[in-house]
Amino acid sequence: MKELDAKSITVNSKSNLAFTLLCLPKERRKDMESFYAFCRVVDDIADEPGFTCEQRMQMLDEWEKGFLNGFLDPNSLQSEVLALREKYTIPSELFVEIIKGMKMDVCGTEYVTFDELKRYCYRAASVVGLVCLKIFDANDPRSKDYAINLGYALQLTNIIRDVGEDYKTGRVYLPDEELEKFNITKEDLMGSANSRAFLDLMKFQADRAEYYFKKAEAYMCEGDYASLRAARCMARIYYLILKKIRKGRFQVFEKRYSIGKFRKILALLGY
Repeated sequence: MKELDAKSITVNSKSNLAFTLLCLPKERRKDMESFYAFCRVVDDIADEPGFTCEQRMQMLDEWEKGFLNGFLDPNSLQSEVLALREKYTIPSELFVEIIKGMKMDVCGTEYVTFDELKRYCYRAASVVGLVCLKIFDANDPRSKDYAINLGYALQLTNIIRDVGEDYKTGRVYLPDEELEKFNITKEDLMGSANSRAFLDLMKFQADRAEYYFKKAEAYMCEGDYASLRAARCMARIYYLILKKIRKGRFQVFEKRYSIGKFRKILALLGY
């Protein structure tokens, strides 16, 4: 995979998270670019075409072992992330959990129960939030619960939005027991897209994502309110996306839901 610097990876991603970094002070924004670049690189290892499962697992193993035992030949990004770990006293285990989340994607997306899916969401999103707390300088113990629950909300919104795209690549993140509850099989997920059962299934998913948005908000504390500005912006953007998906009646096989740049700017400003 081509090696890029952290800022280039962040800018090129055009992601919602990258956008929210604009509200951070310069030094913390630069540090978040390094962390985001790490997240982007390990996610690309799991998803980017051109590699076998064995190659993906080997590359992720190298990242995991590097955090635990040191990198044999650290490249620029690895050095940046290790420096970040030391600067903010971030436990190596948090980085390893993120990598384990990417390994779950490589191994497949068979989730029988929501508890199994929730474990994936924790690794793929909640742990990212826990690392961000360190970089944002958010120190109230309640902020950990905020980060964990917001991570669930964001990842569940991603899963809802990307049902169609994921299905086309052979991935179904919706738990088996919930598909069964609404009498939908994985094989017929696309064919059921406009059915009452599918709409009920997706409403069930959206209600749960909204529950975690509200649960996260309940843990927002006054002391860390300013420090968590970027996180609050992420929450607003993704909640707006969730609302748009609902309003559009879950046409996730026909389109990818997003909000415009102007609306994102308003979210960044707190509106």
